[in-house]
Amino acid sequence: MDPVTTAIIASIAAGAGAGAKDVVAKAIVDGYQALKSLIKRKFGESSDAVKALEELENKPDSAGRKQTVSEELAAVKAGDDPDLLTAAQALLEQIKAQPGGEHHIQQVAQGSYIAQAAQGSTATVYTGNIPGRKDG
Repeated sequence: MDPVTTAIIASIAAGAGAGAKDVVAKAIVDGYQALKSLIKRKFGESSDAVKALEELENKPDSAGRKQTVSEELAAVKAGDDPDLLTAAQALLEQIKAQPGGEHHIQQVAQGSYIAQAAQGSTATVYTGNIPGRKDG
């Protein structure tokens, strides 16, 4: 998942779609709204990407809507846009700075033999027996 999509999904999970409850959350809401405004300016207020964002705001726990946001942002190559990347990275840093903020940041991969790692973590794909497991 590109940083733009990750920032959007993480900020909505952190409550940005619902509005600020305190000063700390308000910074996340402001960053999310700035990123969303930038997406609207770049791709149009009635673009599929913006519609997908708004649908996700209505059902922030929906895996299907998260996937749709990811697909729509990929379709317009949002992850390749330097302005969007800068705004997304700033938002992700703001989320990480919050207590428990790292828990709101997730990556989703679909398909066969996919591993994703970020921020110094590691990922491994096993196609046969898993080392150390007696049932594998």
